[in-house]
Amino acid sequence: MKFVDFKQNMKDFKVFDLRDIRKVETDFDIRRLSEWRRKGYIRQIRRRYYMFADSQVSENTLFMIANTMLKPSYISLESALSVYGLIPETVYGITSVTSAHTARFDTDLGSFSYRHIKPEFMFGYEIRAIGDDHSDVADMEKTVLDYLYFHPEMKEDADFVGWRFNSHEFKLRADMDKFKRYEAAFHSKELSKRVAAFIAYINHD
Repeated sequence: MKFVDFKQNMKDFKVFDLRDIRKVETDFDIRRLSEWRRKGYIRQIRRRYYMFADSQVSENTLFMIANTMLKPSYISLESALSVYGLIPETVYGITSVTSAHTARFDTDLGSFSYRHIKPEFMFGYEIRAIGDDHSDVADMEKTVLDYLYFHPEMKEDADFVGWRFNSHEFKLRADMDKFKRYEAAFHSKELSKRVAAFIAYINHD
């Protein structure tokens, strides 16, 4: 197969692996991937996953790649906090939550880290679309709860001050009824204590 034909057939895939290719070309010769990689036509993100070398990489493309490399997963924690303007720091690497295993992949595009959560806590995310890229990203309320869930040290005002959390933005945009429903779904007394401390902090911040 010529590369130009392959690229046309795979035009709907920003990221692809052999399984994706075989859905389009059942008799695809896997040796072509190594050949095209040497020629600079495609780039390997990590083992098994590829993208076209001339593809434009935006933040949302990276989010979509994160969703693809470990399923099911969604963008949350520091990456989503940054998306919503809740923390001032630039986030290096893409952070996700998954019901699969905890993992970290260091690639030429950056690092992709995943925190394991119970399958019943895989809720509160939605499709975020920018251009042709679509990715699953936690909504604002679930992002904050995920962070508190994975950071049991967040207990007192000093901890929240150190977090440099944008309380004004959260109070302005968050749906507190949804936030409380999400919290109740965790059925965790320890998390509820952290949430109570968090709410007390943002209300007098």
